[in-house]
Amino acid sequence: MTPSVSSTSAAHPVLVVGSVALDSVETPFGKADEVLGGSGTFFSSSASHFAPVQLVGVVGDDYPVEKLAPLAERGVDLAGLEKVEGTSFRWRGRYRHDLNSAETLETHLGVFSHFRPNIPEQFRRAPFVFLANIDPRLQLQVLEQVEKPRLVACDTMNFWIESRRPELIELLKHVDLITLNDGEARQLTEHTNLVQAARWILDKGPKHVLIKKGEHGAFMFNRESVFFAPAYPLESVFDPTGAGDSFAGGFMGYLAATGDISERAMRRAVVVGSAMGSFAVEKFSNTRLLEITRADIDARVQEFRQLVAFDSELDA
Repeated sequence: MTPSVSSTSAAHPVLVVGSVALDSVETPFGKADEVLGGSGTFFSSSASHFAPVQLVGVVGDDYPVEKLAPLAERGVDLAGLEKVEGTSFRWRGRYRHDLNSAETLETHLGVFSHFRPNIPEQFRRAPFVFLANIDPRLQLQVLEQVEKPRLVACDTMNFWIESRRPELIELLKHVDLITLNDGEARQLTEHTNLVQAARWILDKGPKHVLIKKGEHGAFMFNRESVFFAPAYPLESVFDPTGAGDSFAGGFMGYLAATGDISERAMRRAVVVGSAMGSFAVEKFSNTRLLEITRADIDARVQEFRQLVAFDSELDA
């Protein structure tokens, strides 16, 4: 059965805690200045196609909050987005011919450097929680404020693996799933083999480990099985920024839409996440994610299915 998009009216809410930023990006195909960015923004842009999203983050008084209006119209609750005095989080980066690797030119944390997640009362009972790429100490603080979620997933990056390793290891005891790329998995576990790396992480607490390999697809590991989804073969990748967060938004959004967290549902969610990540890279910022329709998503998921379809009886 091909996963399809459910009505968001019947879906469970998804809580995401992450960054809401302004990005300036240069790729071989062009550049964009001061466009919407941040893990929370990309995740919400993707997940809101499937389920109501509750966004918690912080911006400065210079942030163009009106540009988030399309997200609010799509069911993203911005009650947890604090606007405080100061400058917003800004990132400037460049991609050369290796679009899997960004070169960071400037990072200005601004008010994000003092961010302390305060989960609104009405968000604390969200059954699906995604801890986007922020300090593991803050991710742990979020878990102290939520009430018995059905599924908690987290993301991380090389900076936190290096600077907050003990806190990250502690976090692994409290989440059901972690998503990270292959380089981060190797750095965290000190295993070059991804199967061994996944087993190491599973031993620390999560039930599932999602390892993303950019243009080479994504693996999902658990104790009993391994699942792989290929990347969608795009003719041109315009801007890879936010692809991983868009993947996570599609993954979590699909599970929230169905209310099903079985192994079979999670495999479908990986495919949906891969589809959403492929849309995200087609234009700068979250532009493409705001343009697509449910029909577009279902069509691409069907194309993913065709990518791996083959006859079960092979000629000798």
